[in-house]
Amino acid sequence: MRHEVILILDFGSQYTQLIARRLRELGVKTIIDRGDLPAEEIRSSEPIAIVLSGGPASVFESGALQVDPAVFDLGVPVLGICYGMQLMARDLGGTVEPSDRREYGLAELVVTDKASILEGTPQTQTVWMSHGDHVTRVPDGFKTLARTSNSPVAAMVHPGRRLVALQFHPEVRHTPNGTAMLERFIELAGARGDWNPAAIRHELVDELRSSLPVGRVICGVSGGVDSSVTTVLLREAIGDRVLPIFVDTGLLRKDEGDIVMRSFAEFGISLDRVDAGERFFGALAGASDPEEKRRIIGREFVEVFEAEARRFPDAAYLAQGTLYPDVIESSGVRGTAAVIKTHHNVGGLPARLGLDLVEPLRDLFKDEVRRVGEELGLPGDFVWRHPFPGPGLAVRILGEITREKVATLQEADAIVIEEIRADGLYDAISQALCVLLPVRSVGVMGDARTYEQVMAIRAVTTTDFMTADWFRFPPETLDRIARRVVNEVAGINRVVYDVTSKPPGTIEWE
Repeated sequence: MRHEVILILDFGSQYTQLIARRLRELGVKTIIDRGDLPAEEIRSSEPIAIVLSGGPASVFESGALQVDPAVFDLGVPVLGICYGMQLMARDLGGTVEPSDRREYGLAELVVTDKASILEGTPQTQTVWMSHGDHVTRVPDGFKTLARTSNSPVAAMVHPGRRLVALQFHPEVRHTPNGTAMLERFIELAGARGDWNPAAIRHELVDELRSSLPVGRVICGVSGGVDSSVTTVLLREAIGDRVLPIFVDTGLLRKDEGDIVMRSFAEFGISLDRVDAGERFFGALAGASDPEEKRRIIGREFVEVFEAEARRFPDAAYLAQGTLYPDVIESSGVRGTAAVIKTHHNVGGLPARLGLDLVEPLRDLFKDEVRRVGEELGLPGDFVWRHPFPGPGLAVRILGEITREKVATLQEADAIVIEEIRADGLYDAISQALCVLLPVRSVGVMGDARTYEQVMAIRAVTTTDFMTADWFRFPPETLDRIARRVVNEVAGINRVVYDVTSKPPGTIEWE
């Protein structure tokens, strides 16, 4: 079955992946490519609609990424968002001018024509703006649908050509009616809505069976949802020809290795577990820089995995839980790419092992992987577990890594998660974690003075992990966590809570 596709042309917006996720949630497969992709290449891929993303540039900047004007003549609906709207207006003969003041954040939208993409939405509503230029005159054939105090044309449409544009961002939660607008655009494209977890599961299984007719497949298992879903998909598709290898780095949560083994055993899948903790601790000795720690873990992981994989000379493939965001960020889709942090499970292995790479999840976002996992029968509490970094607790211990520090953090982390679950808060929190800080604090226990480590708790809520807000714990929960950690975990005498949102902070500390 060939899915209908909406193509997003990316001009560098921080929200591009979010646009794709929102459209996929509405039942249409959505892919992302460069903003300057030639129209003929687009035509050959036969999208049912096109979205022009926002972006940080001004249409007046020399060298700013431009759309091929022929895109507007492909005969499919086109939605321009923010910078995409300005490109559409300028290229089709309208007027774009620098605004007297930058419009950023919440704005009040006044709908002057409830047609097209704004049909069924309120006359006045809140939207999320982020722009410095704005459209002051629409191109011939277009009509204005809405305005704000700073944007005389905040939405426009050419009904005959099915071209529509918004100066604001409908994909973010700060635009409450944004989902309804995207639904109208999907209706404009006449989509049948065939992108759902059940269809994805069956399609992936069929593809794996046809692409892997013979040979065994080695699969790296971390215990996270991505590698777990990859393994279970392969098991359903090719049975015992999948060889899952679980490299236990010693940097996992308390008892995590045993939990992973039991979880897979319930599915009748036996993991080849490699206890490599001593090796990783030895290699990390003296390293304190987070990027250095990540590089060391990546190098050791590759070497351990390589040694284990060579025990299976009949293996022909290596399976990885690569996701669509990984593909986007590493493929040059955006024209420029900045490495924020190194990932330990990417790079080098297939070439070194002489194996062909299999990435069944490479077209999916994390939330889609979770839903496919549920379709496969993985338990909900396993599928919806909070994210855990590939390098494990090594990037939740600031400074040098020792076995003693890891053991301390494991105990404290277990208490935090236990108390969060006990109060029924786990599902309300998107990610909770503990960080062992490289500072000591004076304290008093009994009649004695202590001088021990400080632990920070971090808990956030988010729908997309691109932005996040700190979770408002009930005071009694934090009180109980702090008292238990200080009383039960040797080496920690102070607990603090991180109330930084993202941005400006990241979710993990390293």
